Amino acid sequence: MRFLVRDRLLGFGDDYWIEDQHGNKVFLVDGKAMRLRDTFELKDTQGHVLIDIHRKMFALRDTMVVERGGDPLATIRRKRLSLLRNHYRVSLVDGTELDVSGKILDREFAVEYDGELLAQISRRWLHVRETYGVDIVRDDADPALLIAVAVCVIHLAEKEHEED
Repeated sequence: MRFLVRDRLLGFGDDYWIEDQHGNKVFLVDGKAMRLRDTFELKDTQGHVLIDIHRKMFALRDTMVVERGGDPLATIRRKRLSLLRNHYRVSLVDGTELDVSGKILDREFAVEYDGELLAQISRRWLHVRETYGVDIVRDDADPALLIAVAVCVIHLAEKEHEED
């Protein structure tokens, strides 16, 4: 299952649609510009909030928090003690950990669980400028969560790049 994300619209405070491979609108990213912290909601086509994402305010390292229905689902942060700058850890509340690694700023990276590929994020498949694809490999994976992970990791990497 492949989704298309328009890259230039990825600023918080912006609203934009994520489409499936056939051009159908699937998710709406509703950016919240007037907040103290980076915040957005991932909604379905009927406007129901599926995922709420915000930056954790008082953390030693930049951390994004993913919630579903008001309950914490995951935290995302750059992996400690990694020689690779582009390596992030997603810690789910059930104790599961996902690894995200690759060329994040180039939109060429993977999301894995225990060495198994869950999603591939890439611009290679697309001819549309400023768009990247999120290809969900496993049928039992949660597309909303994996799209949220991709968006968060890109946001964290861009913030870190701006600070350097």
